[in-house]
Amino acid sequence: MRLYRLLKKPIVTEKTANMSLQKNVYVFEVSLDATKIDIKKAIKELYWVEVDKVNVVNTREKVRFGRKGGLQMRKRASKKAYVTLKNPTETIDYTIIK
Repeated sequence: MRLYRLLKKPIVTEKTANMSLQKNVYVFEVSLDATKIDIKKAIKELYWVEVDKVNVVNTREKVRFGRKGGLQMRKRASKKAYVTLKNPTETIDYTIIK
């Protein structure tokens, strides 16, 4: 099913952990062709929680050059979804997919 391929991985950092505890917002890396409606359906189907809203951020590809222009490093373009849950008592457990 396409919904399973939309969510690549959860982004767990100190900042996102605080967001999930205080504001009930979870962050996922999603595929570049994912829409807000698709992300909402995927979260509902995989984790059995009600989603209030989804915000999406596109990041561009970044290129760095090393000393004397020799070494080139690339960071791929990606898309992040900030998912806000309706019920503040619900949580998403990343280790369990229902």
